[in-house]
Amino acid sequence: MLRYFKRWFPAKDELTKPGAASKQAIEMLRREYTGPALLEENVLKNPTDQFRLWFDEAMKVIKDDPNAMIVSTADEHGRPSSRTVLLKGFDENGFVFYTNYGSRKGKHIEKNPNVSIIFYWPELMRQVHIEGNAVKTSAEQSDAYFAVRPEASKIAAWATAQSTMVDSREVFEQKRNELEKNYKGKEIPRPPYWGGYIVVPCRFEFWQGRLNRLHDRICYTHDSKQWNTQRLSP
Repeated sequence: MLRYFKRWFPAKDELTKPGAASKQAIEMLRREYTGPALLEENVLKNPTDQFRLWFDEAMKVIKDDPNAMIVSTADEHGRPSSRTVLLKGFDENGFVFYTNYGSRKGKHIEKNPNVSIIFYWPELMRQVHIEGNAVKTSAEQSDAYFAVRPEASKIAAWATAQSTMVDSREVFEQKRNELEKNYKGKEIPRPPYWGGYIVVPCRFEFWQGRLNRLHDRICYTHDSKQWNTQRLSP
């Protein structure tokens, strides 16, 4: 009991130590989740349809970047790496994002295509976790998306070698300025090292925050014929 009391109510001398106040503040951060029930009998049979339902609701509620997702990859030694990218399309075939194929995540995927993606929508107290294999989209699909990007974004794709070391920001800003002059009034083609990936899912998990940390977690896994649902303990 004394250890518990000390943990949440430190002595005054402990609060004077560097970082003590922020540590205590972090420990006390807490919200109560009051989301609606997510029951097996109410979820849709196909997880892509269930995702579409939740994504449509997120689009209505979340002002900025409802399509932001964390993509996690691993290198050949199994060391993980995560970053946030933007979902640019999804259907029964999978979930699409675009990047530089020479980036860190691109190099990981080349050697280990197993990836994990997570959507977190705190306003809805919801999270979707998807696991699958990442494969490149067709050149035609990458060309089509690149063509509708803003001109500045097209230039940026040419101006930087994503994830590589650079001496200063001025290096790629100078390159951008040169490219803007060279391509002024011209069509900007897609770089051969830039394009899309589609994550072909094998597992979905839908998480709904509930009272007292008794959250709802519904998992979809696929056998050779169909998707099957299962409840997971919170």
